[in-house]
Amino acid sequence: VHNGGLYKRPFNEAFEETPMLVAVLTYVGYGVLTLFGYLRDFMRQWKIEKCQHATEREEQKDFVPLYQDFENFYNRNLYMRIRDSWNRPICSVPGAKVDMMERVSHDYNWTFTYTGRVIKGIINMGSYNYLGFAQKAGTCQEAAAKVLSQYGAGVCSTRQEMGNLDKHEELEKLVARFLELEGIICLAVKHNLFHIFLFPLLIQGCLILSDELNHASLVLGARLSGATIRIFKHNNMQSLEKLLKDAIVHGQPRTRRPWKKILILVEGIYSMEGSIVRLPEVIALKKKYKSYLYLDEAHSIGALGPSGRGVVEYFGLSPEDVDVMMGTFTKSFGAAGGYIGGKKELIDYLRTSSHSAVYATSMSPPVVEQIVTSMKCIMGEDGTTVGKARVQQLAENTRYFRRRLKEMGFIIYGNEDSPVVPLMLYMPAKIGAFGREMLKRNIGVVVVGFPATPIIESRARFCLSAAHTKEMLDTV
Repeated sequence: VHNGGLYKRPFNEAFEETPMLVAVLTYVGYGVLTLFGYLRDFMRQWKIEKCQHATEREEQKDFVPLYQDFENFYNRNLYMRIRDSWNRPICSVPGAKVDMMERVSHDYNWTFTYTGRVIKGIINMGSYNYLGFAQKAGTCQEAAAKVLSQYGAGVCSTRQEMGNLDKHEELEKLVARFLELEGIICLAVKHNLFHIFLFPLLIQGCLILSDELNHASLVLGARLSGATIRIFKHNNMQSLEKLLKDAIVHGQPRTRRPWKKILILVEGIYSMEGSIVRLPEVIALKKKYKSYLYLDEAHSIGALGPSGRGVVEYFGLSPEDVDVMMGTFTKSFGAAGGYIGGKKELIDYLRTSSHSAVYATSMSPPVVEQIVTSMKCIMGEDGTTVGKARVQQLAENTRYFRRRLKEMGFIIYGNEDSPVVPLMLYMPAKIGAFGREMLKRNIGVVVVGFPATPIIESRARFCLSAAHTKEMLDTV
């Protein structure tokens, strides 16, 4: 028994504070880059250096500017130096290894030219292919190909018109059974499902309590919903409880009327921190203060829990304690789209009131079949234990990789069971250098810096997969 009886297993997360010397050197590095940036802008203004960034034309000077000069300063003078670390085009299935098109730049990363050479066999540590279902052979590929020949690539209509297939009905019933929920509605696009689906439910007079590290899609959806937003510190239950108390005691601003709804907004796994939500404590607070809970399981579904059912199963909790559960098929299932799950009354209401449920084109049949086949594999309904073995392999790979990196002396963020592994780099010069040096060794990684992270917390982010072998992880 851990944390006052709410946890049935140890909950171990680490966020080591940035060493003072490293923080100072990081600020100095950004300071030097900024000074040189202003110097180069001065030289560009006087035509000493060639200007290659987007600027206003002379005849447009009296109009409202299209380009905010200061906002683009970072892109011109800092991001452009390490731009080659991103947007690298691959030309193969994003499995455990990928093939990448080689490119070079002759103007300091402003433009790129392809050499025609393909770099083969790069160990892929950047894709969210948690269970290894992104593959070009096997039962999923065969099933999707068969459905493609029967139904075609697209439906060309909405679910409420001529686009509702038996495959869509099968998918929703299967996902509801997999997650043990009363109702499920699936959509072809996962990004910003929060706004698309819950817009009819959240209006002015509603309050959203959002974790400070929530994904950009959740942040945008919350802003567009029209509800009031308040932020609590990441995974800090004291901060969340204080906001809940204040909301109930003081009510809405000026009028002091009670809030119509209070919605707690959290994620299962936070993709930039490798952190897992303290769900038992969140649910306890939700029940105590009679609020609602919205859980984004984009990264946790398939990747956590003994049978891959996500963070709810990971903590041994009941799905009924989560009012709205959202997830994606783009990661663990190697497909596209997402789902919203909850009570039958909620899902029935969203089917008729949500813009996307009414107007959006329904999911592609081969994509649906990829999800159905991979999910049945995870559940063991294909007559094999392959799915269960993949879930276990991912957990083993995660713990092994995190342990080895810590033994080597690296500062690693997040939970010991999270397949997202941030390795701290801190200094701006290390961002590009790390990505380039790894690529030289045939390893593809994602490097992240400001503004996606705090300015002194640049990092490399490894995403583990069940498809990775021990030899691959040892190489990395």
